[in-house]
Amino acid sequence: MVSPPIRCAVSPIPRKVIHIVENLDRGAVENWLVRMLRFGRESGLALDWTFYCSLGRPGLLDAQAKSLGARIVYSPAPIGDKVRFIAALRRELRRGSYDVLHCHHDLVSGIYLAAALGLPIDQRIVHVHNADESVLTPNPIKQRMLRPVLRGICLASADRIVGISNHTLSSFLAGRTPPKGQDFVHYYGVDAARFERVQCDRSTFCRELGLAGDARLLLFAGRMVPEKNPLFALDVLAQLRRFDPTVVGVFAGAGSLDSALRARAKQLRLAAAIRQLGWRDDLPEIMSCCDWFILPRRESPPEGFGLAVVEAQLAGLRLLLSHGITDDPLLPRARFRRLALSDGAHAWAQAAMDLMADSAPSRVDALADLKTSPMDLEQALSGLLALHGQKPQPERFYPD
Repeated sequence: MVSPPIRCAVSPIPRKVIHIVENLDRGAVENWLVRMLRFGRESGLALDWTFYCSLGRPGLLDAQAKSLGARIVYSPAPIGDKVRFIAALRRELRRGSYDVLHCHHDLVSGIYLAAALGLPIDQRIVHVHNADESVLTPNPIKQRMLRPVLRGICLASADRIVGISNHTLSSFLAGRTPPKGQDFVHYYGVDAARFERVQCDRSTFCRELGLAGDARLLLFAGRMVPEKNPLFALDVLAQLRRFDPTVVGVFAGAGSLDSALRARAKQLRLAAAIRQLGWRDDLPEIMSCCDWFILPRRESPPEGFGLAVVEAQLAGLRLLLSHGITDDPLLPRARFRRLALSDGAHAWAQAAMDLMADSAPSRVDALADLKTSPMDLEQALSGLLALHGQKPQPERFYPD
């Protein structure tokens, strides 16, 4: 479903775009947008972007976005108060006279489109980042009622439905055939520069963590939440240490399962064999010092895209993935094993040892493969600007 270069009327002047997001914090969506904004600025492009934060509160990326010329608007009404929220968003859409409304909240984007009903906006885009079909209510009856309503609004009102993977797009369309050139996949742009310049200092990294220099490192990087399944990664570590007692688990990230992870490690007598690092800004450096990357995501629904999977390949890691990870983020020469969670932790540990018996993945090959993929930053930015109807540079990506 990946679209060829978009052939549409484009303008050399910046289009006035409003991105509706939760808030500019640690979310993958918001980090990707700020990354694209930064790359656009560094490429000398004029961008007129506003971020409308539906959660109504500041985030860690606010200062960075503002320094790059973006405007940030915080919703004065909580999204749970639908009437006040829609009225406030509609006022901002009128005030800003935006050319493009770019919604990044999956089914909930239907609320944003409802706020824009009848307004003179050239492009209305729904960008689908997840397949979990969340509708912001814990009530299962309301969920069943709201999903078809919000999906119907999106399909009827959006000019384009864009997914970050084939699975997210097909799930959102729910059997509807994408009109040619209208609904398609647009992948996240990955910043390879961080991995091109990274220096692997494994001995220093191990010393800082109080580990032996010959330790083998199993890395879990991401939110410590049930859907990411870090507790299963801990079970795999326990089995892996039966093959190789030098293996240590490195957990980079934070979330609701932080305490549960510590308790489970104690139960498995692994307290001395794990390191919980919390959120880190030096993930490329951490990845480059490890041996395996594990992501045993729950299999239903699958991961929207898996940006960390791409980054792990650029760092030269062997991958252990569940069936909850789609094929999209895998580069052509990835070294990976995909297993079912039902196969059990022992099978996962055996797969890790099998991967270790093969030659190490090449970072050079992974970086070269990324350059020719739609996840390359230049290609991804060009596609994003073309979505907005703004002519990107260089023109070769979008010939007339």
